[in-house]
Amino acid sequence: MGPRLGAEFLAAIGTIEAFASPDHLASYAGLAPVPRDSGKTTGRHHRPYRYNRQLRRVMYLSALNSIRFCPESRTYFDKKKAEGKRGNAAVMALARRRTNVLWALIRDNRAWSPTPPHIALPIPDSAPAAAYCAHSAGLH
Repeated sequence: MGPRLGAEFLAAIGTIEAFASPDHLASYAGLAPVPRDSGKTTGRHHRPYRYNRQLRRVMYLSALNSIRFCPESRTYFDKKKAEGKRGNAAVMALARRRTNVLWALIRDNRAWSPTPPHIALPIPDSAPAAAYCAHSAGLH
């Protein structure tokens, strides 16, 4: 996402504290399907009637650009197409995935990097640190 779409994204969401989870943000953007069940008919989903159109546009354009320039996004898009989704549905699935990533990045106050951050495992108080590290690395 470039600087212009990033600015539009931040302007559309206001503050991340307004959204308890990435699901809430996706619902606000209109990227989370809503069930359209009645009587015996179940499992039909559609786009919600109330959503932020500006945010949906930002996420859609971001997904389109990422398909062109990001190999991971292109792989995800191709996987969704192979599952039988049509083009626009696959783009919207990618937009939903990107919404989850953006929410986590803003929540953790960090920049995106192609490799995930290293998360240290907690060391139990009863075990010596050297023995624990050797055990968790498979060196025992």
